[in-house]
Amino acid sequence: MKLLNVEVVLDREKDIQRAEYEYDVLNELDDETTSYAILSHRWGVEVTYKEMSGLMKMEERKRGEVRKRYGYQKIIKSCEQAMKDGHKWLWIDTCCIDKRSSSELSEAINSMYRWYQNAQVCYALLSDVDESAIPTRRDYRKFGQSNGWPEWFMRGWTLQELIAPRQVKFFNKDWVLLGDKWHLAPALEDITGIPCAVLRHGLTGTRLSVARIISWAANRKTTRVEDRAYSLMGLFGVNMPMLYGEGNKAFQRLQLEIIRTSNDHSIFAWYPRMPQRGSVLAEDPSDFRHCGNIRKVEPHEFVGRLMDFIERNRLGSPWYTQRNSLKISASPIHQCRLAWLRWRARTLSQRFSTFTVSNAGIQVCLPVIPLPDSPSQFRAILPCTYGLGLVTIDLVSSGSRFDRILRIATILKTYPEFKTVYLAHHQGINEKGCELTLTLDDKHASYLGFTRRATYPRKFVGDTVTLSSVRDIMDDLIVIVYANDEARSCFAVGLGYYFDQGWVHVVCDGHFPPQQADWADFAEHAHRQMWKARAEHAWHMAKPEHAYLTCKDYFVKHAHLPRSIWAARIVWGRWDADRREADNFRVVVDVEECPGCCNGPCGWMTTSNDCGGLGSTGAYEHSFFFILIASGWVASHF
Repeated sequence: MKLLNVEVVLDREKDIQRAEYEYDVLNELDDETTSYAILSHRWGVEVTYKEMSGLMKMEERKRGEVRKRYGYQKIIKSCEQAMKDGHKWLWIDTCCIDKRSSSELSEAINSMYRWYQNAQVCYALLSDVDESAIPTRRDYRKFGQSNGWPEWFMRGWTLQELIAPRQVKFFNKDWVLLGDKWHLAPALEDITGIPCAVLRHGLTGTRLSVARIISWAANRKTTRVEDRAYSLMGLFGVNMPMLYGEGNKAFQRLQLEIIRTSNDHSIFAWYPRMPQRGSVLAEDPSDFRHCGNIRKVEPHEFVGRLMDFIERNRLGSPWYTQRNSLKISASPIHQCRLAWLRWRARTLSQRFSTFTVSNAGIQVCLPVIPLPDSPSQFRAILPCTYGLGLVTIDLVSSGSRFDRILRIATILKTYPEFKTVYLAHHQGINEKGCELTLTLDDKHASYLGFTRRATYPRKFVGDTVTLSSVRDIMDDLIVIVYANDEARSCFAVGLGYYFDQGWVHVVCDGHFPPQQADWADFAEHAHRQMWKARAEHAWHMAKPEHAYLTCKDYFVKHAHLPRSIWAARIVWGRWDADRREADNFRVVVDVEECPGCCNGPCGWMTTSNDCGGLGSTGAYEHSFFFILIASGWVASHF
């Protein structure tokens, strides 16, 4: 590694006018045998390797411009602190790596964790903190762009820079010492979710699950999407080549490398941030956001846990009778079955902890339970726990391999069976399925001050919303949040498609987020709430009342916004693939004054227009005649 000679850098700065003198500020040394300090910081306008090594050869004007940069002042301040602490050498990523060399950059990224681990001390510069103490509470007013905390805690690369070094000293923007990692560990745990024991002693010797470690990076950001994966390599002790431009494939490659060196099934225990079907590998670290409490189960523990799972879910029921608070076995067959499963699990314990990766998929042995009324779908039981119970994922057989699907709401009935399966770990080019494009018309809501605040799980531009499918199975949902700050009222609209049924739902629980940054969380919460009940929402959708082509049915959803005078009204067409009129794929979001006759979301209404469509001001129009169908009665207006 190339290290800055602290004394030479400071001497050069003192004699900066002596341009004829050559200073060798960078030396290549061995990190295993050299004592050095290291800097962790948020990048801004920095000084490159070329500029730092050739500063004295620049013309005076250019040299003056470099020295005025905040990045150069960081270098000088870091050297002064290192000199004060008695360190001769210092490493800073901005100027100690020649990024013009792809091989040097790749070597540095693959060695980064070790370099931070071998440093005598790491200086963590919080450049957006001006107080003399680390914040202990979220402050969205001051740190609104970084989830309420100083930005250093929300960057991807700083995760390993916090964990790897034995000693970390924190400084504010004026280089005032805020404390060290050991003493600040409880506060750092609250901010990052990383246990105090890991902060103080590192990952060596811990039995933390893969899912839990990745969860620490779930809310962190990097400038390049590939760095979300590359910044995690050191935490798992894996190496792989840098391929900038590959996008999310970098994180999939990282997971495969972890699987090749680990037998931890928690890597499959993620929960997708957006609906998807296919690979058992997550697309992004944010899919592990809710995995902070997942624990790996060792093979010798798994047998007992599996028996508890069978009992808790009453698999193979009815197998006991209840007398007062006692369970009395009613079937010796059940006891024999449990004994056989216990013996079978013990004989396969070695296979549970063995993964094989090939182009056919990830070969693994798991207990699986066929789902009722669906012989091609299974619930796989993973050797890891969330709380007291084992984690499960749903799979669907797709030829010779199994794809992961979103959890299906059902009651398990049969005993698990042990299967060796090939889990899909990539999605082919021809497996993306089809798309349904909708036109969103919400200009009427904006007339009353209700504007779009967030969408989840993905953003869209303009007024076009696309719902997608995988392998011709449409199962998608997008949520749009609207709010009026003056009225302190908001609601979330969900547009979904579940197999052959489009659906719309409105969430308006009266909660108004206190901070602007919370709208994304509000959208995610609404998405999670609707996604769990998507089958029910689709089932309860109103059905077309008219089959003839001259009359178009439109469905109206009316929802009163609590503690307000407003009601949300959503109107849409049939979404009928056989009728490709533009209005059929148009969704109107409107807000109107509510007379107070309703209490919470009301039922569906079906409106019918012979030719008029939805092209007027407001939610809908009636041109020649209007039919309203609700709760069994019909009202006609001509």
